[in-house]
Amino acid sequence: MSETIERHEFGAEVGRLLDLVVHALYSDREIFLRELVANAADAMDRRRFDALTSASSALPPDAKVRIAPDKDARTLTISDAGIGMAKDDLASSLGTIARSGTRAFSQSLEAAKAEDRPSLIGQFGVGFYSAFMVADRVTVTSRKVGADEAWTWASEGQGSYTLEPGTRAEPGTDIVLHLKEDADEYLEPYRLDHLVRKWADFITVPVAIVRDGKDEAANQGTALWRKPKSEITEEQYTEFYHSVGMNFDKPWATLHWRAEGQLEFAALLFVPGSKPFQPIENDRQSKVRLHVRRMFITDEAELLPSWLRFVQGVVDTEDLPLNVSREMLQTTPALARIRKAVTGRVITELTNRAKKGEDYESFWENFGPVLKEGIYEDFERRAEIAPLLRFRSSAVEGWTSLADYVSRMKDGQEAIYYLVADDQEALKSSAQLEGFRARGLEVLLLSDHVDAFWPDQLGTFEGKSLTSVTKGNLDLSKFAPEGGDAEPAEGIDAFVAAVKAALGEEVADVRVTDLLVDSAVVLSAGGAGPDLQMQRLLRRAGRAGAGKPALEINPRHALIRALAASPESELPEAAGMLLDLARIQDGDSPRDPAAFTRKVAAALASAHSVGA
Repeated sequence: MSETIERHEFGAEVGRLLDLVVHALYSDREIFLRELVANAADAMDRRRFDALTSASSALPPDAKVRIAPDKDARTLTISDAGIGMAKDDLASSLGTIARSGTRAFSQSLEAAKAEDRPSLIGQFGVGFYSAFMVADRVTVTSRKVGADEAWTWASEGQGSYTLEPGTRAEPGTDIVLHLKEDADEYLEPYRLDHLVRKWADFITVPVAIVRDGKDEAANQGTALWRKPKSEITEEQYTEFYHSVGMNFDKPWATLHWRAEGQLEFAALLFVPGSKPFQPIENDRQSKVRLHVRRMFITDEAELLPSWLRFVQGVVDTEDLPLNVSREMLQTTPALARIRKAVTGRVITELTNRAKKGEDYESFWENFGPVLKEGIYEDFERRAEIAPLLRFRSSAVEGWTSLADYVSRMKDGQEAIYYLVADDQEALKSSAQLEGFRARGLEVLLLSDHVDAFWPDQLGTFEGKSLTSVTKGNLDLSKFAPEGGDAEPAEGIDAFVAAVKAALGEEVADVRVTDLLVDSAVVLSAGGAGPDLQMQRLLRRAGRAGAGKPALEINPRHALIRALAASPESELPEAAGMLLDLARIQDGDSPRDPAAFTRKVAAALASAHSVGA
């Protein structure tokens, strides 16, 4: 070994860290390129900062981060024209975590003006060691600004490193990765280009990839969310919206702001103008991108709750380390505060646009079902979400809000009535509405997949309880119906008792109702449990506790009057027919479709023969 080569043991903490980084810290090996590009960009930021007080530190006009793959040598080189490192810097920064270059440099900037501080990302801190995920040997040749000599640091990541004089014509750093056998993908320029655009597209320094001997630009270099709104055109916003969400429409809303103070972050978010091609019901996680000092970290930080997952865009913070992993993000207090602030801002935007109109109905038609999930899932935000909800109604055309409904309530009405079913068109003609229409009572018509779940969670709005019209035994006696002069069938009590006995365990109850006008029967919830739609969903899912419906009978209907007067021997079959009619009317199948069809056919044939 040459006498000029010095061998050193890593600090104890570095040895432990290497094993952690390679095997546990990062979920994806490709992160190494983000870390090394970030370090290079930071070194150039440091040199630019020093140039404010020392002309000799000025960056060359063509300074860039240069990524050069060499397939023959199986190496990947990341070069920069940054501040560089002397021999002692290499030993302290790459050999001992506790004395990382970033920590020392950050302390030196405490007294500097904010506008003069470069964006520190992690100069040769923890992130540097991610190189060993893809390389079995790493060499770093660096020449510090103002120094005449360069030094080379080298290690195989096995507990020691060497230092020896190196050669570099200009200040800066070259990191050479001798790639492992299973890391061939990082020798392909197209793969490297993809990774730069994914992880480092918006850092301010140019990044180039060497392809066929030529430097090709690989990043945009401008973080739009970091620029003042006054400097950004609508076309630029739209272009960025297209790129970040793979959209082709115009955003319905653009939210761009910067939070300063104890918590610092910049955000550029979009509410799409149309539904995405990929249904947002399939993936319930928010995909807003988290950046740290312009560097992409992950789109799985769940920066917004699942009920705002239609929002797209970027949140970029100064308050997280670049090398934070997805696992560590879940327990980071700063990220929890960012989530709360970003969620609040989105709700404020939706609230303001809902109050002003501003084409809110188009937003609701695209994303209303998703927003409703917040009532079910987010206890703290329910009161803020409820005014944003919109509904179809039995009384008015178009969309209406809960507040509008309350403003139209009749004197003495204490409940907001609603009906849930699978189909909006079926709702409009539902027998469940007959008694409410006759009394001039408005009913909200709900047909989204989540509508069976959230009303019970909200409970009340402006002191009025949300009540399903299928709950059964609703007392509407204070509201007189229009019409309804027909007398109830004679012997109705005995008829109801006979039907109940005939149906037995198939129903929870059989009872008379005054909520029907044109229909003979209707189903309702059997007791104090879930409403009819929830019972139906539970039965379809094979869940216990679904309950059984009650059969409610209109005593004034001609069919009931006729059946009540028919021979007692015909009542069992008539009872089954009434239950099947109620099921069909409610969107379900008869208990035995084939038998029901034969009975209807026989009844039609009998009626035809009598008429003949």
